[in-house]
Amino acid sequence: MTAMADADDVRRLALALPHVVEIDSDGFDFRVADKGFVWSYPERRPGRPRVIRTDIAVLYVGDEAEKQALLLGEPETFFTTPGYDGLPLVMLRLAQVDIDRLTELVTDAWRMRAPQSLSADLDEAHQRS
Repeated sequence: MTAMADADDVRRLALALPHVVEIDSDGFDFRVADKGFVWSYPERRPGRPRVIRTDIAVLYVGDEAEKQALLLGEPETFFTTPGYDGLPLVMLRLAQVDIDRLTELVTDAWRMRAPQSLSADLDEAHQRS
């Protein structure tokens, strides 16, 4: 059985990418070029204060088509809420993915948000490793 991911893995993977800044928060919140690409899910329930869920990551996915593909293809892993309608974001249940999949998802989110000049840094780093 492969080890499933958690918030520590998100932090390690995000910080391994070039030019990533961690924003101080109750959970985790990572940005590249001032744009968020993965953060902990601020769960809002009516009449209650929001709860930062570090077992759920919000991921930037690029576009609505990709979002729908993930939601429909893996409903046990990905979900959304009305607050994110029309936004290219999905919520990921970390306990449902292994490290390899999380690495892919976090890296893809970073690529969507990083300026082209920074993406070149990542490609160079990958070619060297």
